[in-house]
Amino acid sequence: MAGTVDLAFDPWDPAFLADPYPAYAQLRAHGRVVRYEPTDQWLVPRHADVSALLRDRRLGRTYQHRFSHEDFGRTQPPPAHEPFHTLNDHGMLDLEPPDHTRIRRLVSKAFTPRTVERLKPYVRGLADDLVAALVRNGGGDLLADVAEPLPVAVIAEMLGIPEADRGQLRPWSADICGMYELSPSEETAARAVRASVEFSEYLRELIAARRKAPGEDLISGLIAAHDEDDRLTEQEMISTAVLLLNAGHEATVNATVNGWWALFRHPDQLAALRADHSLIPSAIEELMRYDTPLQLFERWVLDDVEIGGTTIPRGSEIAMLFGSANHDPAVFPDPGRLDLTRRDNPHISFSAGIHYCIGAPLARMELAASMTALLRQAPTLSLAAEPVRKPNFVIRGLEGLSVEVG
Repeated sequence: MAGTVDLAFDPWDPAFLADPYPAYAQLRAHGRVVRYEPTDQWLVPRHADVSALLRDRRLGRTYQHRFSHEDFGRTQPPPAHEPFHTLNDHGMLDLEPPDHTRIRRLVSKAFTPRTVERLKPYVRGLADDLVAALVRNGGGDLLADVAEPLPVAVIAEMLGIPEADRGQLRPWSADICGMYELSPSEETAARAVRASVEFSEYLRELIAARRKAPGEDLISGLIAAHDEDDRLTEQEMISTAVLLLNAGHEATVNATVNGWWALFRHPDQLAALRADHSLIPSAIEELMRYDTPLQLFERWVLDDVEIGGTTIPRGSEIAMLFGSANHDPAVFPDPGRLDLTRRDNPHISFSAGIHYCIGAPLARMELAASMTALLRQAPTLSLAAEPVRKPNFVIRGLEGLSVEVG
């Protein structure tokens, strides 16, 4: 069944943003694919379909490797947005093979299990220090004091961003990521363009400095790639660095605050976690499933696809609803229940297929480090004020999370 129907799905409604999961249940009950006119997209709400489509090569993050805008029935982006699209379109998240394969092969060398394991002492030490400062202050904003600085510092360290420059990264990232929301405003686009220009200029200067004086960082490694087949253009290096910085902390930041907000609302689960720290690995997976940091992932239809008897024609855009898929009762028994002991948990919060999150092992390690430090150093951590949900849908997070240490 498909078509335009009167559903509770409304990504601009504050009530929906506060709790989209009942609307997702309505979507799943309606059918496997639903046409959503306000964004000119096909919504896919069920886990099996989302999982399969993430691996379907008839879909792509871009279409420009095969079609012009005109051939694909799409209009060219406004010229004023060009700096954002130049930056975005050369990152591997928005590329398809062979360019995606070439760039991912290079970058993946920095995210091997051995490399991530070597970072563990640094990540744990930083998490311990951040939480110790929070405890000394009797509490604070968990987002600004722990959730944000930890992954930003880690990915900046990997890339070789000097410590003095790291304060600029989060604001740039936030402005750029505003363009990933549905139907962003012109004001949002203007901020994203400005951040794209400033971030690109900064990285261009950093790359020039690394060419003269290479280090042990990832940017130096990308510059040093000797294989002609793997070599990156300067724009690809800039776009890759921005993607790694943005994706390398956004999900972790939001998973941290979404997760602790869920724990505070489920005191029985928090008590169980405090009593048994061996639950941390399964708790991280369950918290990422329960309130998914990335709610939606878009793909272009490069060749007609059929979903549940409905043909989605080439040129269409599909919106895969990760948050809905992670609450599909066909896969997750009693999906609305937070269960930190849930073992069979094939959530798709890190995507799947060729665009599976390359930093997933690092994100899991960062989440485990901050959770461990908070449980050990702040065993009485409690909520100090009701948090405010960010007015975003695609990237789901909080404005802050005020906590106190009794």
